[in-house]
Amino acid sequence: MGKGGGCVPSKKKHPSYAEDSARHRGSNTTTITNNAPIVADEEIHETPSVMVNSANTQSVTATLKVFIVFYSMYGHVEKLAKRMKKGVNGVEGVEAVVYRVPETLPVDVLEHIKAPPKDPEVPEIKAAELEEANGVLFGFPTRYGCMAAQMKAFFDSTGQLWKEQTLAGKPAGFFVSTGTQGGGQETTAWTAITQLAHHGMLFVPIGYTFGAGMFKMDSIRGGSPYGAGVYAGDGTREPTETELALAEHQGKYMAGVVKRLSQA
Repeated sequence: MGKGGGCVPSKKKHPSYAEDSARHRGSNTTTITNNAPIVADEEIHETPSVMVNSANTQSVTATLKVFIVFYSMYGHVEKLAKRMKKGVNGVEGVEAVVYRVPETLPVDVLEHIKAPPKDPEVPEIKAAELEEANGVLFGFPTRYGCMAAQMKAFFDSTGQLWKEQTLAGKPAGFFVSTGTQGGGQETTAWTAITQLAHHGMLFVPIGYTFGAGMFKMDSIRGGSPYGAGVYAGDGTREPTETELALAEHQGKYMAGVVKRLSQA
């Protein structure tokens, strides 16, 4: 009894049901109870993991773009470009976009040399638009073993892209047209590589991936390991089916490279 006549509560603490159960069953239950928040935390982290995988899947399935950018005076390079588009579009998840570079010759000069009118369905490209491409195929006729002045003028307009190295790491390739067999099927592409080097772009030749078609000697055929090609002759010769098939192959090949790089 205390001074106030009341009861003094016992200082002995009665065990709770959980503690009593733990005492009888050993320490394992206590360990599991203490670890419960960790288990819950692991379960919480499972959801972000699924979300990351979902995002990766979306990025892979997004449409990739290969720009086919060309200059064509008499239509030979343009015919290769349009067949090349078919090859690019044949690869799932990749889309071809065809552009021409601006003409630099006056209209009266073009009429004098009997150059056909430009296809209004093919838009002119602006240098800044190259940033949107995942890969680029450039096509042009030769001028003494180098690219035509119109294409060179376009490359000269990419100074801002060069300054910011916007195109660095983008794959690119070439296809060409020459008047004769010794007119520059290889050197026209080879001398153009300097443009890619200064931009930090990745040159993608086709090598001999076209297979048996690269070794046929029974007919005249343009093209080389550097890329597709066509012989224009005096301007009246049309691309052969083999030359067009090689252009289609190059489009498909580039689309495959672009797709693999996007998944790296």
